[in-house]
Amino acid sequence: MDNKPNPDDRSDNVEKLQDMVQNTIMNIEKSHETMEFSSPEEREKIKEKNAKREDSLAGMRAEIKDEANARENGYSDNSELK
Repeated sequence: MDNKPNPDDRSDNVEKLQDMVQNTIMNIEKSHETMEFSSPEEREKIKEKNAKREDSLAGMRAEIKDEANARENGYSDNSELK
């Protein structure tokens, strides 16, 4: 059995990260709607989860910048990574 690792394909990382950012923003917006009908305890849990989501957004946005810079510098070409 041949156990070669798959080549590192970073060509669509920016787009995947952008989708993740959009999905996270949508989840935050939906949670605000849910909070209207939630108990105080549930609201507190939602607020905590949204704080974590905001932290994740900051990390994803930083990673988007890193990946975009890597793409501009030619690292999206898989032939260099094989």
